[in-house]
Amino acid sequence: MPQGRRRNPTGRRVVSSPNGTQAVDRAARLLTEVVHAPGSVTFTELAAATGLAKSTTSRLLLALERNGLVRRDDAGRFRPGEMFVRFAWRGGAEAGLTEVAQPYLDRLGADTGETVNLGVGRDGMVEQIAQVDSEYLIGATNWLGRAVPLHCSAAGKVLLAHGAAKLPPGRLERRTEQTITSRAALEAELAAVLERGYAVIDGELEPGLVAVAAPVRRDGGAVVAALSVSGPGTRLTPPRIADVAAACMAQAHGLSAVLGHRAERPAPRGEYPAPHGERPAPRGDGSPRLAHAAQGPAPQGPAAQEPAAQGPAAQEPAAQGPAAQAQAAQARREGGA
Repeated sequence: MPQGRRRNPTGRRVVSSPNGTQAVDRAARLLTEVVHAPGSVTFTELAAATGLAKSTTSRLLLALERNGLVRRDDAGRFRPGEMFVRFAWRGGAEAGLTEVAQPYLDRLGADTGETVNLGVGRDGMVEQIAQVDSEYLIGATNWLGRAVPLHCSAAGKVLLAHGAAKLPPGRLERRTEQTITSRAALEAELAAVLERGYAVIDGELEPGLVAVAAPVRRDGGAVVAALSVSGPGTRLTPPRIADVAAACMAQAHGLSAVLGHRAERPAPRGEYPAPHGERPAPRGDGSPRLAHAAQGPAPQGPAAQEPAAQGPAAQEPAAQGPAAQAQAAQARREGGA
């Protein structure tokens, strides 16, 4: 029988070619190696394991990557792609979330220099399941495995606002003088979280601790986790929170896309909320903001090293509210404005 021809079980002749069933078989071998590997695997390891030429391996891996069947990490090594992640999440499984989320936590940590956490709701609390440590000595707290109340943590407010967690019955614990302990006041705060697109705490969990959190969604839009950035209020000042919120939302959006969520990136709206008990100062346009949020431009730091955007967004006055700054920062990251 001529090369490239074979008979299928029905007796009919089937012609295979490098661009037909043979290519599919080779791609399947590569995919099997990636899926069965205990961790990420290099290009060289894949070529050696399958016995394929490097040019063939490269071409097939590019095709698999384009179709979401494999993905590359920041080191260029290969892992199972988005399609496998989405399939695993059909049942709402939490397994594997930390591994998928790690590159997004790493990028957010590099952007801000602060402690980054991934939190999920568990037994009426927030449990941190992944963390990137702060580059600073002050604020480098290990939150892994620690359960904190929903009502006074940024991640908890995100989960509550989106119905991904429920408050336990009874009184709300007062952790500091800034903790919201009224359920009515908390409901108003959660409505503001939905309006802004992210949550903020300022001294509500621990004195001097500031945190920002954004929702992580799966296919269908359900919130399954919260991505947060935390640090001392001496560094996370209201002007800088605008940049941190934009960075946090951008990485949460990217992680959500991997989990199958395909909605447009939400733009942060509203204003940075005044700390509990402090009245916001009025703006010229009638909307509220913190009086000290207008004191000059945001400090320079890891989250503020993007090149200035060209156009109207770059010409807005430095005294604009933090949420407007967050919109401008987010636009700069998307290459627009």
